[in-house]
Amino acid sequence: MRLISTCRSTFFSSALAAAAIALPSLQYASAEAPPERGVVSFKYLNYQDSQSGDSSATAGMSKERIGVNALSIMTVLPLAGQWSIGMSLIEDSITGASPAYHSSGFPVKQTNAVSGASGELRHAVDLQLTRYFSTGSLTAGTSYSKESDYLSRGYSLQGSLSTEDKNSTFTIGGSFNDDTINLNKPNVALSHYQIADEKKQVFAGLIGVTQVLTKLDIVQFNLGYSDGNGYYTDPYKDPDNRPRDRKSKTILTRWNHHFEVTDGTARLSYRYYSDTFGIRAHTLEGEYVQPLRHGWTVTPLLRLYSQSEADIYVAVGAAEKADPTIPTPPPAHAIYYSEDQRLSAFDAITLGLKVSKQLNQDWLVDVKYEAYEQRAEWSVNGNGDNGLAPFGARSIQVGVSRKL
Repeated sequence: MRLISTCRSTFFSSALAAAAIALPSLQYASAEAPPERGVVSFKYLNYQDSQSGDSSATAGMSKERIGVNALSIMTVLPLAGQWSIGMSLIEDSITGASPAYHSSGFPVKQTNAVSGASGELRHAVDLQLTRYFSTGSLTAGTSYSKESDYLSRGYSLQGSLSTEDKNSTFTIGGSFNDDTINLNKPNVALSHYQIADEKKQVFAGLIGVTQVLTKLDIVQFNLGYSDGNGYYTDPYKDPDNRPRDRKSKTILTRWNHHFEVTDGTARLSYRYYSDTFGIRAHTLEGEYVQPLRHGWTVTPLLRLYSQSEADIYVAVGAAEKADPTIPTPPPAHAIYYSEDQRLSAFDAITLGLKVSKQLNQDWLVDVKYEAYEQRAEWSVNGNGDNGLAPFGARSIQVGVSRKL
């Protein structure tokens, strides 16, 4: 539910959590029957983003911002016939720098604030236990994530119920995340922020229905809601002061269609998001899974994203456009404000391609590449901040899995 780190981009967060629908810790609660065999998977992700300069001194130049290397291990095992247990372990490290404000501010180095090491490490574990019934399933999950300045604990419960003919499945779930933010360290790089044991708690819920329309078509509709309270200000941004509560709503629709002629499957989805910060976002995604001969499969992907400006966002001012070392001051008497470019209005496009190879009945390998481009001038609502520089990112994922 939260960004993987305050300094990681939205694109990287989405890439690492692409399997989740709306709630954390629910990746494995998708099947309505216990797995016949276990599976173990290894994934490696390399991510790099960059941003071109928009001042006279940096025009036309491209600056690498954040680099991430992430390794994950996931396993699902059947237990006692009607149970399964799932576990994932993740370690990711981040290097590079993120602008302190907008896209041209002095960068904040994302080094380990405590040890001064060249990278920030995060370790996370996710556990799920599922009980299967003749007409549904029940999954309980817990998660734990820790980095030098952020600790997150999560708990979730999700249940599903299918009709007798298995054509309709109804889902309901809930989760609770309890986060602690602590920058009150002796060697913290940003000495003007001394944040000791700030809290953030988020309750979330999900209801949905999956319907088999024909032997070739299946659709899904989900409604999600979250209610968070606590520390939402980004301590690595300055100036930045955000409200201590944030509520959000999501609507997700999916449609999968199988083509008998090609044996391929088209997967289309649309997601609408709104929150009390004033952001309204639309995500339209399509991918086509095409099996080929000798165990090969190719999956091209296209994702379009558009969001409106948050109510607290402060656009780049005239003085900052002329001299990016001068941040734009917040409006007079403003209580809440942020110059985080992720809260601005922009549109983005992602192109991707995944290639997988079934080596035999037990082994599968895959490689996935995605390229992302974000620009304020693409904003369909017309109020994009033209003082922001274009932002781009790319990610490469390599995976291998084996049935047990």
